[in-house]
Amino acid sequence: MKIGIVGLPNVGKSTLFNALTNSYSADSGNFPFCTIDANTGIVDVKDERVDKLSEISNSKNKIYANIKFVDIAGLVKGASNGEGLGNKFLGNIREVDAIVQVVRHFEDEDVNHVDGNVDPMRDIETINTELIISDLQQIEDKLPQLSKKVKSKDKDAIDTFSVLEKAKSILQEGKLIYDIYSDFSDKEKNILKQYNFLTNKPFIYVLNVSEENILNSSKLIKEYEKKLDKVVCLVSAKIEADMIEFDKQEKQDFLKDMYGDVKIPTLDDLIKKSFDEVGLMYYFTSGEKETKAWTILKNSTAPQAAGAIHTDFQRGFIKAEIVKYEDLLETFSWQKAKEKGLVKLQGKDYVVQDGDVIIFKFNV
Repeated sequence: MKIGIVGLPNVGKSTLFNALTNSYSADSGNFPFCTIDANTGIVDVKDERVDKLSEISNSKNKIYANIKFVDIAGLVKGASNGEGLGNKFLGNIREVDAIVQVVRHFEDEDVNHVDGNVDPMRDIETINTELIISDLQQIEDKLPQLSKKVKSKDKDAIDTFSVLEKAKSILQEGKLIYDIYSDFSDKEKNILKQYNFLTNKPFIYVLNVSEENILNSSKLIKEYEKKLDKVVCLVSAKIEADMIEFDKQEKQDFLKDMYGDVKIPTLDDLIKKSFDEVGLMYYFTSGEKETKAWTILKNSTAPQAAGAIHTDFQRGFIKAEIVKYEDLLETFSWQKAKEKGLVKLQGKDYVVQDGDVIIFKFNV
């Protein structure tokens, strides 16, 4: 899964990217277009269930699920018409599966804002407007060609023309296609997928707040989720950057020293929400060799989940032995869970649940 980090210049995108990837591979600076070429980093989804299962199985290796984050050049007004690094920016966005839009919510006299002052809702509107205009241009370029085929009674063209007109009307109202994606039929969704519209991607908004404002996280998240009707995360890129070389325990100690027992939102929350927002989940395999989280789409059947390991597993699927993570944790032994009847034998129709621990039976 590839997630693009987007936003106006000087909102903290590269600082956030550096913290996410636990590296200094992305430049960050107080000037527009500090990031020119997209930076890419792979981030583990640190799930404590992998740690616990590894302990139960005495595994030699632990393998977490992961996300690929892409730090994309800052956008400015007019990007859809080539302003700034507009064409490059929009092209990079088209390649990602979801969009994390970083929104500045901090004041800093030493860091300029391209519009002169901090206004999160205005900045969100600027970004979304450019994405909408780009998609409208793509549709308007395509409709004349389709119109000719429609006149000749080409059925595929008629279906596509209808879907694009529907999408056009949505965009002209200032809405993102993804906002009402559920209103499209399965057939219409398949047509939309062919065009890879920028506004037809899951959006996650990230408020980049000051170190002081992090204490108001719950209030701010509720406020902006209500305004945007979208998933909202809150981080302080500055705090995360300060902790970039800390291990897990050092981070916990650092936050406790600064904020006491108050729960501070961190990058782990952002990573987990990103994973969930694009409709993914994971199940586990666990043994002495390794414990691993396998990424699959929600509502995947047991054979489809087996295919994440190898296509031969899916093709030759027979049955799957499955135990819930909570049950295995409680018994702390696959054998004891089996003796208690907690390990279930499931067939091809079983829909895998997040956190299932599975042993596949197959024959090829």
